[in-house]
Amino acid sequence: MAQITQDELKRRAAERAVELIRPGMVVGLGFGSTALHAVRRIGALIASGELYDIVGVPCAAGTEVEARRLGIPLSTLDEQPRVDLTIDGADEVDPRLNLIKGGGGALLREKMVAQASLREVIIVDESKLSAALGTIFALPVEVVAFGWGASARFITGLGARVTQRLAGDKPFVTDQGNFILDCVFGPIADPAALAVQLERRAGIVEHGLFLGLATDLFVAAADGVRHVEVPHAA
Repeated sequence: MAQITQDELKRRAAERAVELIRPGMVVGLGFGSTALHAVRRIGALIASGELYDIVGVPCAAGTEVEARRLGIPLSTLDEQPRVDLTIDGADEVDPRLNLIKGGGGALLREKMVAQASLREVIIVDESKLSAALGTIFALPVEVVAFGWGASARFITGLGARVTQRLAGDKPFVTDQGNFILDCVFGPIADPAALAVQLERRAGIVEHGLFLGLATDLFVAAADGVRHVEVPHAA
């Protein structure tokens, strides 16, 4: 029996999550390789007529380009301040459905859309699950370009090993024109406390700790896709 690839697992999780979408919904469109499967599935359902009367709010410029290519009607967070359901990926998920996101560099817009969403649906393969955030993935932190070294030194002082993200031999630049610092803390004992420390520092625009935002998790493994729902999530 052929081994199931990681990309195939991502596709299965994405397609299960898309089943939650109903006509008339405003849908947040995430960014990254897993979320791309969801965007493509939505596009296919619209093309076949099985899904209609929806509008998408893209979390990144790259998502917007692909969604337009697929014929998905789009809007903005200004025009659609309440999002019914967002489907997005994650780089790491803990048992409480707290997340690290930002591997693709779109964490700022992803978090803005997540905070506006009634349901934040996360799709992953089982390799993204960990006992504590920071165990398997560095924490992305978005900083303004001005004084980025000072931001890096501040985060180093919090106990992280900090690396500026590059695109080739130049700094990686986000859709909003900022830099990304990838911060290796190891297992984070108190993500909420770390989030507060980062949010208080001028020059730090956003961090990749998504705490208390996910309402649903679809996890794909070789034996199927598991749906975990936060109790009382709408």
